[in-house]
Amino acid sequence: MKPLSRKHIACGILLLTLLPKWASSQHTNTLNVKLDGETKTLQIQQEFIYKNTSKETLEQLYFNDWAHAYSDKNTALAKSFAEQFKKSLHLAKDEERGFTDINSAVDDDYRGLVWERTSGKDIIKIKLNKPLYPNQEAKLFLTYSVKLPPTKYTPYGYNNRNEYYLKDWYLTPAVFDGKWHLYSNKNLEDLYTDATTTNVNLIYPEELFLATNYLVLGNTRFPGGRQAQLEGNQQKNCKLILSPINGFITHVTDYMTVQTDLNPSSKDPILPSLAIDRVTKFIYDNLGRYPHAKLLISKIDYNKSPLYGINQLPKFIRPYDERFQYEMKILKTALINILEETMYLDPRKEQWLGDAIANYLMIAYVEEFYPDQKLLGKLSRIWGIRSFNLAKMGFNEQYPFVYLGLARKNLNQPLITPNDSLIVANQKAGNKYNAGLGLSYLASYIGKEKVDKSIKTFYQYYQLNRVRVLDFESILKRSADQDIDWFFNNYVYSDRIIDYKIKKVKKTKDSLKITLKNKEGTVVPISMFGLKNDSVVSKYWFSNIEKERTVTIPRNEEERLVLNYDKKIPEFNQRDNWKSLGGFLSGNKKLKLTFLKDSENPFLNQIFYTPVLDFNIYDGWYPGMRLHNKTLLERPFQFDVSPSYSFREKSFVGGGSLNYRKYLSKTGLYFANYRISGSSKHFNVNSRFSTLTPSITFGWRPDDLISNKKQFLSFRYLNIFRDIDKNLTDLRNDPENPDYSVFNVRYRYLDNHILNYKSWFLDFQQANNFTKISAEIEYRKLFDNNRQVNLRLYAGKFLWNNTNSEFFSFALDRPTNYLFDYSYLGQSEDSGIYSQQLVIAEGGFKSILDDQFRFSNDWLITANSSVNLWRWIELYGDIGLVKNKGIKQKFVYDSGVRLNLVTDYFELYLPLYSNNGWEVAQPDYGEKIRFIVTVDIKTLTGLFTRKWF
Repeated sequence: MKPLSRKHIACGILLLTLLPKWASSQHTNTLNVKLDGETKTLQIQQEFIYKNTSKETLEQLYFNDWAHAYSDKNTALAKSFAEQFKKSLHLAKDEERGFTDINSAVDDDYRGLVWERTSGKDIIKIKLNKPLYPNQEAKLFLTYSVKLPPTKYTPYGYNNRNEYYLKDWYLTPAVFDGKWHLYSNKNLEDLYTDATTTNVNLIYPEELFLATNYLVLGNTRFPGGRQAQLEGNQQKNCKLILSPINGFITHVTDYMTVQTDLNPSSKDPILPSLAIDRVTKFIYDNLGRYPHAKLLISKIDYNKSPLYGINQLPKFIRPYDERFQYEMKILKTALINILEETMYLDPRKEQWLGDAIANYLMIAYVEEFYPDQKLLGKLSRIWGIRSFNLAKMGFNEQYPFVYLGLARKNLNQPLITPNDSLIVANQKAGNKYNAGLGLSYLASYIGKEKVDKSIKTFYQYYQLNRVRVLDFESILKRSADQDIDWFFNNYVYSDRIIDYKIKKVKKTKDSLKITLKNKEGTVVPISMFGLKNDSVVSKYWFSNIEKERTVTIPRNEEERLVLNYDKKIPEFNQRDNWKSLGGFLSGNKKLKLTFLKDSENPFLNQIFYTPVLDFNIYDGWYPGMRLHNKTLLERPFQFDVSPSYSFREKSFVGGGSLNYRKYLSKTGLYFANYRISGSSKHFNVNSRFSTLTPSITFGWRPDDLISNKKQFLSFRYLNIFRDIDKNLTDLRNDPENPDYSVFNVRYRYLDNHILNYKSWFLDFQQANNFTKISAEIEYRKLFDNNRQVNLRLYAGKFLWNNTNSEFFSFALDRPTNYLFDYSYLGQSEDSGIYSQQLVIAEGGFKSILDDQFRFSNDWLITANSSVNLWRWIELYGDIGLVKNKGIKQKFVYDSGVRLNLVTDYFELYLPLYSNNGWEVAQPDYGEKIRFIVTVDIKTLTGLFTRKWF
């Protein structure tokens, strides 16, 4: 016999090292399942053998029951949806809910087990009849039915095409590692369960085809149905996709077997095989062999985590080559599924590492196979688009771009933030991209081969076992020659931004003396490039710069020095990253005018121009040109001017602003905004108003960024200048001075929640001839019976009032808008359709009452309410007291029907009964109908983006 080589001995030692991990298969699970296609119910008999691999004696076990998260309005899933302004689960009918009905739970002695649901309702606690000691096993027999939910809430359940997508559909063991990890279903794809050896005997309707991530041992047809035997060895969950159409194709490659229904748009029969072969080889080269029999890649899985960006545009304007787009879809979905099914990290608290590896490998894939791929794809070559800086960005530049888009809004969160504490934008993209970018940054610093080797070693050694981030950290530190504590301490565990600048450069004949400044104090390495004719002639890394550091480098014909030139580092501000080594004028940034908007170019001064067209009934349609410096990423200082021309009034109108926003911290007092704005438009025929308003606003928010609670304190000084046409005698004879100034202080609290909306404010106004205070409280509640109630209270009082008209008075139904806060289509209209526009402010009444009590120059108290009858049809009612000087207070009221089509954006009010009597029976009823409409683009955009931020 030949003696063993060193290689064989090393492999043997590694096998012995790994053997305890592979042998630690904890649990065995056997399921007999029948799908009832009529009732959309799974009938399940489950035999579960739980092995206690901990050092603790267990008195109870916990199981995840994720299907029960759909059972009512108060589960963690329903509450999570409400935070994202989704009320579909809250409004669902009983027959549209999912739930688990447990019929029996017994042990191996057939003694009944006591069980109960925890507060989250989707985790079951089972009390054992006898203690379960370390290394002992307990056998449980569970009989239950699972009513599947429709896919209208999440991708899981059934749809109206008789298709089923089932994942986490049966009871799975929660993880115990000295303490129980109990995570409720919040639609975050982060079920935390132990791997099991599972056998499933599945009976399902005969018209359906089955696809699964488990190994199919057999599938037979019998009268009225099909029966399949499935096996999963050391897998966490069994995915089932059942459909009347068999859309899945199996691709067998040298590296793994892939079953997928994710197909390219083109009809090229060879493309899928070529693409999947390249992707699977790349994964094999960078991770190693996939340990399961096959990998399931479905359209549903891809749609849960798509390639965000312009690739989601309609097919007829898709900018990417078909093969590139298909490979990226397959690659992303494959990596997510592989890491989920083989790397057993804590998916709620340590998911960032899986995201980091997946996105790092996606970056590496593009660098290897598509290094010249542009972010805009084919669009970057089109005349009119190719001059944009965005068109010149590489595909991989989207990673820092997306992260910085959130960081510039002060919404970035540490990578270690638990999934259920991330805002949606970070959970879907921001943190995932930043995690992958972080590994790419580290690879640039210590060497790509070291990071690649660390990832592969980590994957091969720890796959199919519980693993922690600390294990990866240990491998990575052993691979690196440099100190990389900064990566974990200052990048992973921190939300502090990275920002360096070149403060000054001193030139000598043969060297450059450079002073680098760390603007934010985040101590991480920074790269510096020397450029000549836009070609890199030198590159250096500098580390341990806490505040400032002066370094000396040899001179190598550099014309410019640029920090982070390759943009591997997600640096907050790159506009001060470069220094010219030429004369004074060579250091000046050139000015570039760009149509519409663009990404930020740190080497240019950018001004954007956009044609605009606005309307009001006095100026008519007035076209203009908007000039601003707002890039696709938020900037601290912004200017915005819009000079326009009113053809109706034959004069220039428009407005503009200068704005500086300073983010002070992540929570608490988190921003200060300094602004000066002005405008000039017409408010009547040949009558112009102009405003000039300096203001300061402070904002507060809680530690939980998901919370919709915010507080604001604003100070502003409004200066209004009016020029009134001499023919408008009513306005000309108004005793109030046409020009006036108002100092305004307002504090506002807002909790913008779809189930419980709360807001209130205190307002103080001081002018030359009056001082007034007011307060408002608004509350909206959506009850469990789907009844919604709206309540609003308003009170206002003049502390002193020396005015001689109603212009500054409190209004019962239509404020005069002397502060120009409201977007009236017709500012001065008192008849016609524009006068019927309603703004819920001050009195908040909808009916127009007697002129004597339509305004108040002393005090006003009102209450507004509404309750829904059916969906968006509501009844409203208002009551109040109006007090004018020298007149006894008057009790006022009105009522009617509210058509609440889109709350605060589009509503109709139909008056019924008020102090005027039965209004519906009175003449000209159409003129009494009031409406709320929002036409401002920025406000409308907020309606669609609020769930992300």
